Amino acid sequence: MASAGEDTLPLVSETEAPRSGSRFMRPVEAIAAALLLAVVSLLLVGATSRYFFALPVVWIDEVSSVCFIWLAMLGSIIALDRNEHLRLTLVVRALPDGTRGFVETLALLLIAAFLIALAYPAIDYMMEESFITTPALNISGSYRAAALPVGVCGMAALAVAQAVKRGTLRDILVSLVLIGLVLGALWLASPALIKAGNLSIILFLVGFVALCLAGGVPIAFCFGIGTLAYLAFATRVPVFVMIGRMDEGMSSLILLSVPVFVLLGCILDSTGMGKAIVDFLASLLGHVKAGMSYVLLGSLFVVSGISGSKVSDMATVAPALFPEMKRRGHKPKEMIALLATGAAMADTVPPSIVLIVLGSVAGVSIAALFTSGFVVAMVLLAALAALARFKARDEDMRGVRRPTGALVLRAALVALPALVLPFLIRSAVSSGMATATEVSTFAVVYAFFIGIVLYGGITLRTFYSMLVETAALTGTILMILACAVAMAWAITQAGIAQELANIMAGLPGGWIGFMAVSIIVFLVLGCILEGLPAIVLMAPLMYPIARKLGINDIQYSMVIVTAMNIGLMTPPIGIGFYLACKIGNVSPDEAISAIWPYLVALFIGLIFVAAVPWISIGLL
Repeated sequence: MASAGEDTLPLVSETEAPRSGSRFMRPVEAIAAALLLAVVSLLLVGATSRYFFALPVVWIDEVSSVCFIWLAMLGSIIALDRNEHLRLTLVVRALPDGTRGFVETLALLLIAAFLIALAYPAIDYMMEESFITTPALNISGSYRAAALPVGVCGMAALAVAQAVKRGTLRDILVSLVLIGLVLGALWLASPALIKAGNLSIILFLVGFVALCLAGGVPIAFCFGIGTLAYLAFATRVPVFVMIGRMDEGMSSLILLSVPVFVLLGCILDSTGMGKAIVDFLASLLGHVKAGMSYVLLGSLFVVSGISGSKVSDMATVAPALFPEMKRRGHKPKEMIALLATGAAMADTVPPSIVLIVLGSVAGVSIAALFTSGFVVAMVLLAALAALARFKARDEDMRGVRRPTGALVLRAALVALPALVLPFLIRSAVSSGMATATEVSTFAVVYAFFIGIVLYGGITLRTFYSMLVETAALTGTILMILACAVAMAWAITQAGIAQELANIMAGLPGGWIGFMAVSIIVFLVLGCILEGLPAIVLMAPLMYPIARKLGINDIQYSMVIVTAMNIGLMTPPIGIGFYLACKIGNVSPDEAISAIWPYLVALFIGLIFVAAVPWISIGLL
């Protein structure tokens, strides 16, 4: 997942705005940082009290839930201010400068129109929640629900302000007229659209979403605009229902671990714990042929078990290894190919944020996903390592010396505190000793303490920046989930799920045919949408079909997550490929020719995972 984008990326946030955000947002950033600290502290207190003293604190979940939704909404505002919401820019960047400016202004005003349309339903939802009293704290539910109108109105005001600041008067007026004409035409056509039934879904949830995506509207708002327009003009369902579905998408307590693991990845980067792991693996394997490729893959595998973020993994590993790999004759494009596909391989290594969200959405055991993900990643690692060894057959090993035992021991002692962490996370969750949320809080405290004592420490300024960055990324993720859940609900209510089930049930080849189609679907979705929105949209539709065909939930999860990760690294659209190019400072045009053999190796590994259920479920 990307927390921020770069100018060369096709599916990212803009980086023209400063990463620090505007000064008017500083109070919002301070509140969001305080809420994140509160969430981590509450979860830590609750887990400690329950686990060590057998005294569950019943009100902590409620307070954490209140803080979490406020964190999500304020984080969404911060992300919009910093232009960090994920979006497709491939089409927009191909436009002439004048046209691009108009399209960007139109995109901002579309976001504003969507949010303004949601403002009254959000306020109404807050008022309805005032009649609900929480069981533990005995307070009104409106304290929690108030985050929705505050976030919606805050983002709407910010989108309008950005459109006024960036766009010309002509672009703003033309955009407003165009939006008004489209709304007027939809209002006039509403009776016909309602009669059209499910055909309207193609117009709104495919056509509108695709147009908005091509126009540079962030993914979350693409889903939201399509769903809102469909409900308003093609159904008699009140828009108020959409707010409830969005709240549902952000309300799972399992998702509380997402910001904590994101914060853990920030601590990993800032303290140098990841570099210590890389140095240790280099001392073990760096002297053999293809050794540095093995070190890169192994580092991604181990580091992923701490951060749960592909961006953090690649940014930690590449700077430490690329100079030596270049000295040994590795071509930059080959290094980028290995980095990108290695990050895709490692995305099933726990604690994977994608697996946590998938467990929440699909109702699958996260402990089982973590265990299975570890084994699946090993299979993919073996495929990439075999290809790397073949590629390194002419590697220049002159001057390479095997490190002495003393040097290896020293590197091991330095890396040991960092190496312990991923294995603690995996074993604690997989054994059922603790939930992913509980483990994430213990891991943050452990990494923070170890980082301060052994790895160079963290200044207060750096820590505050990490909190704000985590809040912004959390807001980005949760806004995608909220709108995607609403869109998935609309699709399900229209009966598409049953129609899709009937089509899938009629595919030739039974479960094999269904698995093949699933791989293709999620490969494409991984290219276009990135992992989280694709999961939230498709899981409610695909899992019931897979179960009817006798496919185990865990195996199916591994197949679709791996397929999405391969799609994520597949040019010319896959965001992960461009992220790897940016981190390694290599032109995408140069690297694109080198990545295909590595993608084929991953695909072969995926076929093994799909064909052999034991790989996914043998250790459960």
